[in-house]
Amino acid sequence: MRETGRGEGTDDVRILVDDDRRLVHVTSGLAASVLVGGMSCGVGSLPHRDAREAASDALAYTPALATIPSLPRRSPAEAMIAQSVVGIRGISLGQYGSLLIDVATIDPTAPVVTDLDNDAFVGLRAFLDAAEGRTAPVKWQFTGPVTLGRALMRAGVPMHDAFDVAVRTVRHHVRSITDEVRRRLPDAPQVVFIDEPDLEDLEDETFPIAPDTAIDLMSGALAIVERDVVVGLHSCSSVALKSLVSAGPEVLSVPVAMVEPTPSNAAVLAGFMESGGFVAWGAVPTDGPMMAGADRWWKKLAELWCELVQHGCDAKLLRERALVTPACGLAVHDVVAAGAIFEQVRDIAERVRTQALATRFTLGA
Repeated sequence: MRETGRGEGTDDVRILVDDDRRLVHVTSGLAASVLVGGMSCGVGSLPHRDAREAASDALAYTPALATIPSLPRRSPAEAMIAQSVVGIRGISLGQYGSLLIDVATIDPTAPVVTDLDNDAFVGLRAFLDAAEGRTAPVKWQFTGPVTLGRALMRAGVPMHDAFDVAVRTVRHHVRSITDEVRRRLPDAPQVVFIDEPDLEDLEDETFPIAPDTAIDLMSGALAIVERDVVVGLHSCSSVALKSLVSAGPEVLSVPVAMVEPTPSNAAVLAGFMESGGFVAWGAVPTDGPMMAGADRWWKKLAELWCELVQHGCDAKLLRERALVTPACGLAVHDVVAAGAIFEQVRDIAERVRTQALATRFTLGA
């Protein structure tokens, strides 16, 4: 992979192509002005039932890059899919956040209404109230078009309509939320992730759309705001890193457990970081037993980095382009456990930051 030049109409656009001259990644360079190696942030949901408490904790959990939370335990309306279908003609919420579909009225060309006063956005509104006057960056995320399209298909919407509706809806909501966050927090840079957990079997023939089409849908969702914010792509499914990078994020967010230290993955990550990309490592698992401290998870991250370095990744870039997060959202935990997980995230982030400032990479230090 190699960098080929700068795009038109911007001061700093790096274009990365593979050896066959196919576009792999584009970054505006904005991430480097907002992010620093060793930052930590959340992934999305928190388990709180009180929105003001959630906002206060979110600002305290990762103060340098606070994450606007969704609160599905407060209300099913804040669950990923339920939140994303707000304002779609022919879709309403049933009990416990289930989707009620009137297929006859589904219209991919109908206007989407982003009602931020809806119960689905209480967590967002509480955070914006609590963060008034903030100048440090904030991060938030929204359901991606592939995941939303598949959810609509499962609810009975025909495939083509499902993905057409999903694309329009995600783009409209992401643009609207970006504008609202800017209006309320005009001095706070934004880091916006598209969340695509439903990419399992992307390369399989049973997947409802072709891999290139899925990549285009994700890329289009990022492109809606990429000139205004730092854009990222999160997926906690087992999917080829090249497919995620090809969508064009400036931040790639993946659980450590989902990254195989293969030569191909190392090559993708090396090229991505060389072009200006950051990797948000989901270093602390959000399923399974809780650990008393971060040592085990730090060791797993350091071992993964060591193997990636052996396959060609630059050790210095791995540290300098690393963010640290929980593996996924925390809605299934309680508030005490969420606080403990973020304590471990901050612990690992501090170790990464220390190494990013050091002159030598020492495994496990």
